[in-house]
Amino acid sequence: MKKVLSLLALAVVALTAQAEANVKIESSADEVITVWDNNSAPHSSNQTKPEVIKKSGSGYKVSRSAETVFYLFKPQQPTGHSLIIFPGGGYSTVNIGFGMAEWLRDNGITAMVVKYRLPNGNREVPLEDAAAAVEYLRGNASALGIDPQKIGVSGSSAGGHLAAWSSAVLEGEQRPNFAVLLYPVINGQIWTAKAQWSTFHELLGKWRTPVDIENHSVDLLVTPQTPPTLILHSDDDVIAPAYNSTLYYKALKRHGVKASMHIYPSGGHGWRGSKKFEYRQQWLEATKEWILAF
Repeated sequence: MKKVLSLLALAVVALTAQAEANVKIESSADEVITVWDNNSAPHSSNQTKPEVIKKSGSGYKVSRSAETVFYLFKPQQPTGHSLIIFPGGGYSTVNIGFGMAEWLRDNGITAMVVKYRLPNGNREVPLEDAAAAVEYLRGNASALGIDPQKIGVSGSSAGGHLAAWSSAVLEGEQRPNFAVLLYPVINGQIWTAKAQWSTFHELLGKWRTPVDIENHSVDLLVTPQTPPTLILHSDDDVIAPAYNSTLYYKALKRHGVKASMHIYPSGGHGWRGSKKFEYRQQWLEATKEWILAF
């Protein structure tokens, strides 16, 4: 009898896990655009296992993301500005939330949340998706009521690394005009916190070298052409220490790039979607002011 009950319990666990893995991402986006997957994209992450999408708080956690999707939020009276949002997740998951995009839309700013493909050790994949996002907005600027020279990128944690990376290395029609970084992972040579090691491990793979890490530490990639950047962080962040942001700010200023940095006394890591964050109003207003300045 005990054996039968054990088997039934295992079956229930398996069915529950399967149900969680098949959650559909729901949003208030005005348009959802599937861009490509590993079979149709220029480069593949070589991920052979299926995506897993689970509900996580008010958002979603996507593991093994292998399909690129744009969630587009269109304001009724656009200011002409737009912001592309890359979620965090350490390059091991894409932790999608839509609160910031909804707030931007309410304030007249066109927003796009990107479900990008995870690298699986194939470093070019997320950057390829970031470039495609900028190209999409710029190529459809007239139809969307946005200025093709007022397109920004934003990201939190590992998404902040992707936003900074795309700012530093993309060129021509793929280069954004400004950036907003929230508690970003910046430098892979910082080994004092888990986010640093795991983010670069997922991006570069098991056989990464010190040169690989240096070539993807974005404070070392800044040039005078890097777009103006707003950086927001908390001093007590132990996952991605605020030292990341100070390194990037100094690199920007060393190359004569316009920048602003706000380091709040508290808040830890991962506060972008939190309504309980003590400095929520301050960071939202700073972000809005930065975007509308361009």
